[in-house]
Amino acid sequence: MFKGILIEKGDAGQSATLTEIGEDALMEGDVTVDVAFSTLNYKDALAITGKGPIVRRFPMVPGIDFAGIVSASDNPEYAVGDRVVLNGWGVGEGHWGGLAGKARVRGDWLVPLQAPFSLREAMAIGTAGYTAMLCVIALEKNGVTPDKGEILVTGAAGGVGSVAVALLAKLGFQVVAMTGRPEEATYLKGLGAQEIIGREGFTSPGRPLAKERWAGAVDVVGGHVLANVLAGVKRSGAVAACGLAGGMDLPTTVAPFILRGVTLAGVDSVMCPREERLEAWRRLASDLDPGLLAELTQEVSLDGAIEAAGELIAGQIRGRIVVPVNPELG
Repeated sequence: MFKGILIEKGDAGQSATLTEIGEDALMEGDVTVDVAFSTLNYKDALAITGKGPIVRRFPMVPGIDFAGIVSASDNPEYAVGDRVVLNGWGVGEGHWGGLAGKARVRGDWLVPLQAPFSLREAMAIGTAGYTAMLCVIALEKNGVTPDKGEILVTGAAGGVGSVAVALLAKLGFQVVAMTGRPEEATYLKGLGAQEIIGREGFTSPGRPLAKERWAGAVDVVGGHVLANVLAGVKRSGAVAACGLAGGMDLPTTVAPFILRGVTLAGVDSVMCPREERLEAWRRLASDLDPGLLAELTQEVSLDGAIEAAGELIAGQIRGRIVVPVNPELG
């Protein structure tokens, strides 16, 4: 038996509780992992609170990523004792996830722990950091380089935004961080942002084209924010979009695309092919300052994760949340 968060649905609706789970209840898979650390992401918070239609089957253990040690394997790629990381693949949505002491998954969903990261550091980065790296790679593939000008990061105090700011700054970009929490200015400048701006002027309908300012952007918000960001991107610039915290609608026009040649690059971290995942983790090992991980993260116990989910939805938490499940595993 091991502890885990279990989301269930009954006549009274959806509920999440911390409970004891037996290993025989785990879902199908060819690799079983003792989970050392997991995280609490925005998607996990939506699942736990029921604020979004994230969970596709019940009961469900949330947790879209985890890092741990293989305890049993029928997959030739992995042996008992291997240190592994999982991000996405519908885990925590349609397949039991990482906010429990054990997880059983398909081996092709896993990647080996990337040196020099520890299991905890891998989750300090987590899906949010890995997604941020995919966004940076998308900008690079579309010709966005430091000499082109300022890069905007929306939702900058959140998990994806925080890591994106740190990565872009280390790569030499002039980073402008957008946040609705002005009290986080010192934190964001510590990550490398050169300027902090508010969301004012971005959350309401804007003009099809605005003054050219951004060489590129990483957007986690969507909605009117993304539309207004696109309107201000320079000729041949690009925006990497990976989130929808501000809504799924995109109330824009074709003007940025056909008059300025702007590229909107969608970033899907959930079903991302294995080779692209491995490249993202290799890049994180070289491009993310490990000294910033402590500043980027805070720990919340498994017992406290349900309460923290509500705080995350309310925008009361910055950066990354690491959940130590079996921290003694290292």
